[in-house]
Amino acid sequence: MNGDPNPTDAASLQAAQRQVRVQLTSKQEDIALPENTGPILVPTGLRRYALSTLVNNLLGSVKPIPFEFLVNGSFLRTSIDEYLTANGISAETTLEIEYVRALIPPLHIASFEHDDWVSSVDVLSSTSPAASWASASIPQGQERILSASYDGLLRVWDMSSQIVATSPSAPDGGHTASIKAAKFISPNSIASAGLDRTVRLWKYSETDDGFSGKISPQLELYGHKLGINSLAVHTPSNRILSASSDHSVGLWSTKKSDAPAAPEKLLPSAVSKSSKRRKLNSSVSTPQRGPLALLSSHSAPVSAAIFDSKDSTVGYSTSWDHSLRTWDLITATLVDTRTTSHSLLSLEHLPDHHLLAAGSSARHITLIDPRASTTTIAAMTLRGHTNAVVTLARDPNSAYGLISGSHDGTCRIWDIRSTKTDKEGVVGESVYSISRKSLEEGGKSDAKRVGGEGVKVFGVCWDKSVGIISAGEDKRIQINRGEGVLSSAQN
Repeated sequence: MNGDPNPTDAASLQAAQRQVRVQLTSKQEDIALPENTGPILVPTGLRRYALSTLVNNLLGSVKPIPFEFLVNGSFLRTSIDEYLTANGISAETTLEIEYVRALIPPLHIASFEHDDWVSSVDVLSSTSPAASWASASIPQGQERILSASYDGLLRVWDMSSQIVATSPSAPDGGHTASIKAAKFISPNSIASAGLDRTVRLWKYSETDDGFSGKISPQLELYGHKLGINSLAVHTPSNRILSASSDHSVGLWSTKKSDAPAAPEKLLPSAVSKSSKRRKLNSSVSTPQRGPLALLSSHSAPVSAAIFDSKDSTVGYSTSWDHSLRTWDLITATLVDTRTTSHSLLSLEHLPDHHLLAAGSSARHITLIDPRASTTTIAAMTLRGHTNAVVTLARDPNSAYGLISGSHDGTCRIWDIRSTKTDKEGVVGESVYSISRKSLEEGGKSDAKRVGGEGVKVFGVCWDKSVGIISAGEDKRIQINRGEGVLSSAQN
């Protein structure tokens, strides 16, 4: 039966027949076309797969290489024709298209089991900040993972899931409540903080064979009046930042000689019902000190505090009061406040793009340029999670990558070049979603668990050597592949 052609089919046919001149380039030398390869005419109806086939033909690839394509810094997710139309670009123009190798999935590598919820993870490897700051070499296979747990203990693990060392419990100088954050300061020093309101510094040492180690109390830091939610360390300046539910950001020294005396009224001996009983506690032999400053201007619990990645005299904090604040850490003064529409629960810096990423209670991540006019709050919004975004980490392999952990039970990987523009502005979509491996075991993948119940992610770390390490309510440290997940090509 003959009838009028479908208008959509007609438009597709017209797009396929139109042509546009494209200049194909790559910054990856092993897959770059010869320099004298000029612009070529291609149908505007082409999409990623057809473009990938075209590039492989031009390269003469024996085994086809899957490619992704970037136009003006964003991944091509439509046909060329749809891209030209959406961006108001004439088909008469020469379109520069950069191609990069397609991404490798973040495959599951291992999981380590805990006795309780795991709040925070960090890594000591040859490429981690703690080792880099100390100019220490950590041989491949000798990396260590640090975990903080709700049972009040720190654990250091080797890469075969064996516990090398466990911190002392409360009677012997350990935390007296759940630990919420922990970081390696150096290969032989650790910082932790938690619901007992203290920041604690520990000496870490291992036997020569590396099979066992010791975490020994070094310094107890008092100043916060409520629990501490997160920590940031900057070893070269001997500084720590803490974010507390008492609405303040703590600035501390890791050197006992530089730290002021601890506030008497906050010491355990002052708040204990029985001071005599306190004296029996061996942790009284651990030196106690106070903060260099308490930065107080938030009006609700502070969820995260970090150092500027390129200037350790600048700090940033996020809070349940919806605000992101910038601090001058030399003078301990507030420099800038950005107020958003939702409670902010996590924070990471993307220094190459002058952006701060803030995870929210509203399930999205807001990217903010602290240099921009205060009338412009969000430079970009990353959407995809179905529950609060409570932890963030930067991709060490790419300036464009970010990973987030959420109470929805997943981690999501984002490439800030993978965006679209709609009525809400620039919106990013995640490149990959990493679910908890524990869901696949024992038939536990019911709807509630998929929604995050019992598998909430609390902490995530992305290390160049080890990969993506995440932890949460399923009492697991989970390791996923982190290399090659995003293209490292720079614009």
